[in-house]
Amino acid sequence: MYSPCLKFIACFLLLISEVTVKAQTTELRVCADPDNMPFSSRDQAGFENRIADLVAHALSARLTFVWQRMGRGFVREYLDKAQCELLIGIPTNYRTVLTTSPYYRSTYVLVSRQGETVPSLNAPALQSLKVGVQVLDEQYSPPGEALARRGLQGTIVGFDTSGEGAESIVRAVADHKVDIAIVWGPLAGYFAKEFGHDLKITAVEPEVDPPGLPFTFEISMGVRKGNLALRDQLQKVLLDRGSDIRAILDEYAVPQLPLTSLVGAHRAGAR
Repeated sequence: MYSPCLKFIACFLLLISEVTVKAQTTELRVCADPDNMPFSSRDQAGFENRIADLVAHALSARLTFVWQRMGRGFVREYLDKAQCELLIGIPTNYRTVLTTSPYYRSTYVLVSRQGETVPSLNAPALQSLKVGVQVLDEQYSPPGEALARRGLQGTIVGFDTSGEGAESIVRAVADHKVDIAIVWGPLAGYFAKEFGHDLKITAVEPEVDPPGLPFTFEISMGVRKGNLALRDQLQKVLLDRGSDIRAILDEYAVPQLPLTSLVGAHRAGAR
């Protein structure tokens, strides 16, 4: 005979099972660029893809990438409209989102051929060189601005390093198409590995070009403003899995500088 008690227990166990499955399949939607190596790609080969997977596992969530070029208006159209919840790599001072504490800090670097002297940005010798710089939304990156301030626009060779052209600026140094290049560290480190000992990278110094143009940036994770619960969960993941995240960054040859802010101090702001 099937007692009411056994029937209740069976229903209770079924309910617990459904709740457990639902908890394990909570979706974490991450906005990511589909063609932006070494950061992210549709085949999930980038280091931000790897970090997103680590975060999803730590939160017992099912990872879903929402593919979108990170151009103008993407925060308003995607994060603010809840098409995704998380940005893996965002500058800590980007004020349109709520950020975690920074989990890495990197710098622009000089990419040069082995055995060649790397001049400072103030060296007169720079005037006779071709210097590759990244072009960002029809503007120069900070090193390009620094060269222009010095009246060295004629030395600049601009490179679009998005999509299929990501490695073009590093390859141009190896192929002697430019003398040196000044490149955002994560991109430079990743693509310079392809050329082994033929290329070297050197951090641009000083870290700030007077009076206030920075060459180093702290990188955080970003969520929609007001989503304190997710931000706090991410903060815990950064504390618990920080060494694993740094190992991923090392694997991709991301130049890492000491953090000026301790992970664990909640910060509102953004990339």
